[in-house]
Amino acid sequence: DAQTGARQKTTVRLLWDDVFLYASYQCEDTGITARFTERDDPTYLDDAVELYVNPNPAQDLTYYGFEMNARGVMYDYFLTFPKFILLKRFNLEGFRLATTIDGTLNQSADQDKGWTLEVAIPWANFSDLGARPKPGTAWKMQLVRWDGTEPNRRLSIWSDSALESAFPHNPVRFGTVRFIE
Repeated sequence: DAQTGARQKTTVRLLWDDVFLYASYQCEDTGITARFTERDDPTYLDDAVELYVNPNPAQDLTYYGFEMNARGVMYDYFLTFPKFILLKRFNLEGFRLATTIDGTLNQSADQDKGWTLEVAIPWANFSDLGARPKPGTAWKMQLVRWDGTEPNRRLSIWSDSALESAFPHNPVRFGTVRFIE
């Protein structure tokens, strides 16, 4: 798929402690759009970031997906690949999510600077696939940004999905994250 629209920088940072996995996304963005407002709305159609987590790298068929728009709305699920069975009944518990917008949301007449999203996810949410990590533990993850809305939209992903179309869901190709002190 041909992607259109200007390329804009995204910086992601991951941290962890005894309670949470933290992800911080800093997104340059000249036109911030986030229309969806309710939990489990299709936030991926907005300016959005995504985090896919597989806490058990011995298998590469299932993972947790967290898709969050610039407004700070969460769309969460458990996914089985390649059949693409999406279990939307999964509901992340005890998470914290915040956004900061440097510009005006949903107003295309002006020039925005960008937005930041931070999420903290309690380890207990990953217990079905893996235990809370210790230093040296490796998990598989994918970091994603959807920038813009149709028809001017770009996908940025950390680990190349090796798929022909702009599609980040290929857990075999997720990157490895090693937890260090």
